[in-house]
Amino acid sequence: MQHRLKAFFYQTVPSLANEIYAVCLMLFKLMIPVLIIVKILEELGAIPYISKVLEPAMLLVGLPDSMGLVWATTLLTSIYGGMLIFFQLAPQENLSVAQVTVISTMMLIAHSLPIELRIVQKAGVKLMVALLIRIVAALVLGALLHYSYRWGDWLQQPAVLIWQTPATDDSLLSWCISQLQSFAMIILIITALMSLLRFLRWIHIERLMIWLLQPLLKLLGIGPQATSLTIIGVTLGLSFGGGLLIREAQSGQVSAKDCFSALCLLSLCHSMIEDTLLVLTLGADLSGVLWARLAFGLLFVAIMTRVLKRISVSTQQRWLLHPVTRD
Repeated sequence: MQHRLKAFFYQTVPSLANEIYAVCLMLFKLMIPVLIIVKILEELGAIPYISKVLEPAMLLVGLPDSMGLVWATTLLTSIYGGMLIFFQLAPQENLSVAQVTVISTMMLIAHSLPIELRIVQKAGVKLMVALLIRIVAALVLGALLHYSYRWGDWLQQPAVLIWQTPATDDSLLSWCISQLQSFAMIILIITALMSLLRFLRWIHIERLMIWLLQPLLKLLGIGPQATSLTIIGVTLGLSFGGGLLIREAQSGQVSAKDCFSALCLLSLCHSMIEDTLLVLTLGADLSGVLWARLAFGLLFVAIMTRVLKRISVSTQQRWLLHPVTRD
């Protein structure tokens, strides 16, 4: 017993610490430059101009033009940034629950693109492919929800905002402190996740999880090697699951096709717990932000994996897969 404890502290702990350091460093190298660029765009007032491009798309999904600014802010910053704009604009728009559900679902599918697209690209998906998947999927599902709700006359009652944003400090110092807090939280979560993964592998629980999910994995076409990482991304977020997938892709333990399939699912259905709870405060309905998003994501990946089987490896590498290299 004493020998096993010594082996744990002198071998497992240093090895785990090195893996945690490598994953966090890789994420921060991707995130920090992008955060700075987006902040500069915010300070220059570029986001309202970008929102003008999205106004015609709002008509497609049955939303007023002002929601283009909400989505543009979400695309470039985060769901939190979009929520701040939403709470400023929503009271004068008299939105229905259906409309709030549509914009919330679109925000959940496509947000924080400068950071998340870079993570997905690093894990093996072409940047333009990843961008098109997020934007087109958000618009398609938004339109499907809009016409379904209108056809069935569902959720047409006025939306009730159940939370109001407090006054915020927009100073540069406040922004820097907020980012540092976010980085600290990422380190804590990555540490907990990688420690949990190491423990699950040690007691062979991971094998049980793979066995239980085998029917769904087979349907989606995702290999068992990517199972646990996909679960992490779906439940906690693309940054965490994507960061671990980058490490696995670089190690060669997960095939390029499995990475692509897993990242497609993560792109559409990540952070199903936290982000879903967030947009419920806008007045959205679970039918769209949870059930429709999950069903749409699973169907999309099931179709995509079958399409991949009919495409040659050379075509996949040319148009879909981004080369994975070690830093």
